[in-house]
Amino acid sequence: MNDEDTLDLAPETAPREARESGFWGKLKKGLFMTHTEFLDRLDAAVAGRGVVDDEMLEHLEETLIGTDVGVETALELIDSVKSRVKGFEAQDVLKLRQMLVDEMAILLLDAPQPVAPVDEPTVTLVVGVNGVGKTTSVAKLARWSQERGERVVMAAADTFRAAAVEQLSLWGERLGVDVIKQAAGADPAAVVFDALQAAKARRADHVIVDTAGRLHNKEHLMEELSKIKRIVDREAATWQRKTLLVLDATTGQNAISQAREFVRVVDVDGVLLAKIDGTAKGGMAVAVARDLRLPVVYLGVGETADDLVEFRPREFAKALLG
Repeated sequence: MNDEDTLDLAPETAPREARESGFWGKLKKGLFMTHTEFLDRLDAAVAGRGVVDDEMLEHLEETLIGTDVGVETALELIDSVKSRVKGFEAQDVLKLRQMLVDEMAILLLDAPQPVAPVDEPTVTLVVGVNGVGKTTSVAKLARWSQERGERVVMAAADTFRAAAVEQLSLWGERLGVDVIKQAAGADPAAVVFDALQAAKARRADHVIVDTAGRLHNKEHLMEELSKIKRIVDREAATWQRKTLLVLDATTGQNAISQAREFVRVVDVDGVLLAKIDGTAKGGMAVAVARDLRLPVVYLGVGETADDLVEFRPREFAKALLG
């Protein structure tokens, strides 16, 4: 069972201050499985060794690859620390981990960064194949906007799946967010048109659009999204536009393959990596940023609407490896 099919109905009471102060805790919780796996493998690589040598660095390289940071990134990280650590005591694991944190943060800061938000209304198209947590991610984004004082409208434009419309409606009731919808099978662009009209009438700041996830039918997906974008261009010409791709971290390299397919047919501005709390391969956020050259914007770190954190390279590297 995945979070496309279920809702966590725990009360949403945390104020904005609590969200901010809880960022580090949420990030560590979300990366707990990956962090634990990394430490276990690192301890195994160090066991019985007096100094850091080439063999130990090879084990460390394999450990990094095992977290799905990507082969090229793992090689680059090891090359960066090799001259600094060879020969020092292998038991000084904390020093080694700190070096890796520093080098990973440098790599991530050199990767594409999200476009800074501007103070104007925004339309966010959320794309991704069915089952990755797309609809729930739309709700998390709505909650994120609410916590920043924005008035939000959600558009249930995944009309191909009646369950998606129903699920988004439930989230809307729970969050107190207007959901604009039509009957199953309706024209998604018509739903977006209605959502933009409603947003303007209600002076909303953010329209978040849940789109269909039929990547297997690329021509249909391109046609559908092109039609939606034409509606946005016409009805919200001065608004900021963003397209976020939702990837399921638990699928590892399959998610990377999905991303490559999506960027061939859709202009993607950034990635929301969902379900990172359910995998030991949280390092794939690095692969998305470094190998695919896509900005990672958000991480989904749990099942409730509040379980979304922004991607901060330094903090991510520390929670993953530190």
